[in-house]
Amino acid sequence: MARSMHVRRPATLASLAAELGVSRTTVSNAYNRPDQLSPELRRRVLETARRLGYPGPDPVARSLRTRKAGAVGLLLTENLSYAFRDPAAIGFLEGVALACEDSGQGLLLVPASPEREDVAAVHRAGVDGFIVYSVPDDDPHLAAVLERPVPTVVVDQPELDNVDRVGIDDRAAVTQIAQHLIELGHRRIGVVCMRLARDRNDGFVTVDRQHAAHFHVQRARLEALATAFAAANVDWTTVPVVERFDHNTACGSSAAAQLLDRDPHLTALICTSDILALGALAEARRRGLRVPQDLTITGFDGIPEAERAGLTTVRQPVLEKGRAAGKLLVNAADHTRPRTVTLSTELVIGTSSAAPRMSEERWFGP
Repeated sequence: MARSMHVRRPATLASLAAELGVSRTTVSNAYNRPDQLSPELRRRVLETARRLGYPGPDPVARSLRTRKAGAVGLLLTENLSYAFRDPAAIGFLEGVALACEDSGQGLLLVPASPEREDVAAVHRAGVDGFIVYSVPDDDPHLAAVLERPVPTVVVDQPELDNVDRVGIDDRAAVTQIAQHLIELGHRRIGVVCMRLARDRNDGFVTVDRQHAAHFHVQRARLEALATAFAAANVDWTTVPVVERFDHNTACGSSAAAQLLDRDPHLTALICTSDILALGALAEARRRGLRVPQDLTITGFDGIPEAERAGLTTVRQPVLEKGRAAGKLLVNAADHTRPRTVTLSTELVIGTSSAAPRMSEERWFGP
């Protein structure tokens, strides 16, 4: 004869309180407000809970009661793996995590592919506020975030009225790179930039597309380069700019190849990220070009890999960006006016930049 199975029903807050002979509020305080109980009473409550299999207060029920999720939402309009693959994103994520730890908040990553417009992940995210990390101004996920009645902090882009923002002065930062190259004597340059809009484009970029870019950080950097080189009598319409939708070293390498195939006599490549610049360095090595004797290459971000490679770049405080964004969001209730935090940057002159080669020098090889 088969033996009947008896499964013990899990203890509830009420049954635990009855077992202990205390109120349900006392049991709840043992988890949520331990300072309200003596250490001995709290220990007794928790030990009895473990013995009876009580898992603790239902977090869903608690959030419904308090209308607080206890978590910050981080919107990434990239695939989730990007947050753990891109060095600048990793540093930023660490900063956000540190701010959440300091405030006792959880962190929920809300990834949204740049090539999909499904905003359901934003609508169903149980968070008390959003940090939006570097998205275009026409992104549907950003619009969905702004429809939610919760505080929002934008990091880098876009700049929005009545929304807190953390970023750097991109124009001033990239102007430092431009001035450095101009002072070295470079006038024949090419540019490799990150994506300018949500539509995929992996090729040369017209001036009109540059001006219409929905990623305003890239737009600002290109405009600053145009202004600086125009002052040095370089017609920006003659400067080749190549865009890459994806952000990895392979894209930096292929973009550099496009530029050098079109004009083998370029003396400098300006890349709007270190990742793209590292790819350009690899392409230069593949072609037997000496950096910086034959070709100067610069980046932007100051990631550890770039500094180890001796890349001339702009170092920005990515970890502090994340920490500052987290602090703004946690303290959002204390302010009624939008706040802007602008962090400083530093030009790092490495071994990848030098004066352009003389015309009589050989292009290939030492």
